[in-house]
Amino acid sequence: APLVAAYCDSFISRFLGLMFTRSIPSDSGLLIAENKESILGASIHMMFMNYNIAAIWINSQMEVVDVQLAKRWHLSYVPKAPASFILETHLDRIYDFIIGDILQFESA
Repeated sequence: APLVAAYCDSFISRFLGLMFTRSIPSDSGLLIAENKESILGASIHMMFMNYNIAAIWINSQMEVVDVQLAKRWHLSYVPKAPASFILETHLDRIYDFIIGDILQFESA
């Protein structure tokens, strides 16, 4: 099934992410766009999260560079390689993404 993700590129939307939400539908997510491709800049935190998520890091060539189970209240997750985007989605979607996959984004 297609995944529909809200695009987050402002400081506050990137910082808040999915914090304080109760759940996320399995066909939804957030696509967090970073200002530049990096490892440290693409790290995420799970503070104030009520549930675990699938975190998918994507570089500027739209290639998946890391996939991790991000557990609620965990201080930090850092990608294995530099990333420009982080897709945060329902945990059920974690096996839909494999390192090396090339993704395509479409505007809705």
